[in-house]
Amino acid sequence: MKTAPEPYQTTRFNRIERVLGYIHTHLDQPLSVNALAAQSCWSRWQLQRVFSEQTGVSVAHYVRELKLSCAAKQLLTDKSRIIDIALSYGFASEANFSRAFRQQYGVSPRDYRRRGVMDGIRTPLQITTLATPQPSWLSVHIQTRPAVMLMGYVAPILGLFAPEPNFHDVVPALWQQAHARGVIDPHQPSIGAIDVASADTLHAPLPYLAGQQQPTSYVSAATTWTIPETTYAVISHTGPVSELPKTLHAFIHHWLPASGYKCMDGVELEVYPPGYQPYSETAEMAYWIPLDHDHHAPK
Repeated sequence: MKTAPEPYQTTRFNRIERVLGYIHTHLDQPLSVNALAAQSCWSRWQLQRVFSEQTGVSVAHYVRELKLSCAAKQLLTDKSRIIDIALSYGFASEANFSRAFRQQYGVSPRDYRRRGVMDGIRTPLQITTLATPQPSWLSVHIQTRPAVMLMGYVAPILGLFAPEPNFHDVVPALWQQAHARGVIDPHQPSIGAIDVASADTLHAPLPYLAGQQQPTSYVSAATTWTIPETTYAVISHTGPVSELPKTLHAFIHHWLPASGYKCMDGVELEVYPPGYQPYSETAEMAYWIPLDHDHHAPK
């Protein structure tokens, strides 16, 4: 039975939540670490330590990434001048903004707007729950993945929202098969793909592919899927893979309704790094859910 978090931990978590709330409502200001420390009970050094410990990123990195993400969305959703967008997010000049933007996205703001694809967007961290020993934040990025071919082994599953889910048993067995038959290169990320668009009801089974991207050679009896270029909400999950359904519930019931984004039926992806340990409390993977490519979140 899980116990509630310790009072000190919960208090510290709530204080970081207030700091995050201040960041999210003052993105038009410089938001230096000193200014944020003044809004909290901590010194500059203490804030940086606690913020990084609780969220997994530094204060400065989070603020910078979020400002540039909001600016990137605005480049695609309205026709404001680049200098006006730069100034609206607290950058001193268009040159400073363009330099920071290129560092994060690898292209200039003008080229990002010209391409017209929402990609690399950090969304605000959201609390998942305080009813666990280790409260955590829901981290979601918006990412466009180029078209890709996957190869692996496929089996039907009854998924998370089915009346009688069976994926807990079927999926591990399928991954064992993929490893045993040589589909998985241990030095490359592994990808589980779920074709949620193929079923009309929650009672219908979903095809699940356990495999990898762009294999160097074809494996007998393996199946290949070609996934078109798609924009995804990329949800970070830390902890045992058995806890992934809780993270997805938090995304669907809390993050998505307030985000302004709209999901669509397609192929959802589970992306596991090389050497992934599914039972580890520190294991990290990502779940990719397709977004409506014609829908941009409001500013």
